[in-house]
Amino acid sequence: GWTRPLPSVSSSPSVYLPPRLLPSTRTTEMAMRSSCAMRARAPRIGAARSAGVQPCPRVVAPHGRRRPVRCAAAGAPDDPYAALDRTPKTLTLRIGESEVTVETGRIGRQANGAVMVTEGETVIYATICAGRDVTADGGFVPLTVNYQERYSAVGRTAGGYRKRDGGVRENETLIGRLVDRPLRPMIPKGWAYDTQILEWVLSYDGERSTDALAITAASAAAAISDVPLKKPIAGVRVGLLPGETEPLINPTCEQMERSRLDLVLAGTEDAVMMIEGFGDFLTVEEMLYAVEKGHEAVASACRDIEAWAKDVGRVKNEAAVLVAPEGVDDAVRALVGAELAEAMAISVKQTRGAAVEGIRARAIESLAGGDDAKFTESDVRLACGRCESNALRSMIRANGVRQDGRDTKTVRPITCSGGLLPRTHGSSLFTRGETQAIAATTLGGATDAQKVDGLGNDKDRRFYLHYFFPPSSVGETGRVGAANRREVGHGNLAERALMPVIPPYDDFPFTVRLESTITESNGSSSMATVCAGSLALQDAGVPITRKVAGIAMGLILGDESAGEAPVILTDILGSEDALGDMDFKVAGDGDGISAFQMDIKVEGITLAVLREALESAPGGPGFIPRGGE
Repeated sequence: GWTRPLPSVSSSPSVYLPPRLLPSTRTTEMAMRSSCAMRARAPRIGAARSAGVQPCPRVVAPHGRRRPVRCAAAGAPDDPYAALDRTPKTLTLRIGESEVTVETGRIGRQANGAVMVTEGETVIYATICAGRDVTADGGFVPLTVNYQERYSAVGRTAGGYRKRDGGVRENETLIGRLVDRPLRPMIPKGWAYDTQILEWVLSYDGERSTDALAITAASAAAAISDVPLKKPIAGVRVGLLPGETEPLINPTCEQMERSRLDLVLAGTEDAVMMIEGFGDFLTVEEMLYAVEKGHEAVASACRDIEAWAKDVGRVKNEAAVLVAPEGVDDAVRALVGAELAEAMAISVKQTRGAAVEGIRARAIESLAGGDDAKFTESDVRLACGRCESNALRSMIRANGVRQDGRDTKTVRPITCSGGLLPRTHGSSLFTRGETQAIAATTLGGATDAQKVDGLGNDKDRRFYLHYFFPPSSVGETGRVGAANRREVGHGNLAERALMPVIPPYDDFPFTVRLESTITESNGSSSMATVCAGSLALQDAGVPITRKVAGIAMGLILGDESAGEAPVILTDILGSEDALGDMDFKVAGDGDGISAFQMDIKVEGITLAVLREALESAPGGPGFIPRGGE
């Protein structure tokens, strides 16, 4: 190792070493002689070898004194580290044209689960850890996902005065949400321990984006951990080149620059859990075929991860999952079931919420009050929630009528106008039922473009959208300040939905900033932002190529054993989103789709159900642009 040359400037053009830092030949020779002489003078090497202990050289301190270094005997009976098996256990996945390697056992052994995932020269380190104390009541999973891209992964240092990585960038928030959304339904709701998934991009080759890989890495870490997981998931990106009919599975960044479709899909072996994608007004058939091919790749990866986890993973801590006490649902149903069903049919959101909360309070007082109460307050509150969900489902399935009196395919009443704000370049007010948004457009020059600082060769954004969701929009008080994860995600979805209609720079050499402030919310405020944004762009004189609108679809699953078909809901309310089984947002016009996002609250849906939802959606998005004309 002494004669190994250091990298020169010519062999590593991106690394510059000043001459004063380059080692001289004389310094290297002196270090070699000193080390050899030191080893020759060591008096106990023979005795150490005869005792079975590996000898250690003496280290020369900078001031010339010799300092002994004691090393533990490898494999000695009293060695506490001898039992630690750091032999790497690897899994190789074939996803499209790429090979992904998942490794565990060598790094991060103190986490509940830790993996190093490698694709080409891109490396993601993912861990999952669970707290030791119960922090939730079993009504939700206390899961947090943090994703971070290290500048050192591409041999760079952060700009500005602060050189330490740590500030969360918008792209990191979006990828963290992509990981969270399909993985959360796979952890049982009764898992009440704080659970944190951490992911770091430690090396990046720029060949492929990291979002789909981050989903697979987090799933692999969860699969081998003792955190309960119903099924492993996997993520994949799907593209579609112009003039081609066969989708690209796991395409490169170069291919994605020419692709008509940018789809990230996550799912289990047998169902789709999440899709998020953006396209150049693709047809329903093109979209469905891309989802089908993407899920084939996901299913294969899920089967391999599940088999590998059974071999190398920990035993799942199923005993720690909270379950509802026996009899609590029956007691709540007998006491207030009829009243809750009646209250859930109230059409006005605020009135309905007050009525439901009053009934819950009486149920808690009757069943959880007193020293001899059989149930806790949280048990009764969760049982009331299940009763409300059943009442909503029964109302829709049995009568075909929703809370506000609509059938399953009717869009709420819409009013919209432009020129709301006199001093802005363009503005609009859009109202759909009890959801309302004010949009404002600002035009600027090249210096107003959004600077992007990431690992890839990101270009400045000449069109960007900022989404604001103040607590007053739902009649509450709360934090106001920097954008939270929800605001970042909803704004990005609306931005990507409108991006295909922004004219090219040669035809319209302006930077366009669009902002949306939600003033009322009762379902699908992000799609209201798309509608309001489309109007505000036109009010500002931006020559958009097509008129775009958005709508949210819902799903109420039936009992498959009884032959009940799922019910698709058009233009869902907030309660139908919270208590239903799917939230599917789709934007575009009457001829094609520009953006879509689907989240599943259960263990996934089949492609047949997805087809029905997509085929029901174009009537919604196409309705508003034609009316606007």
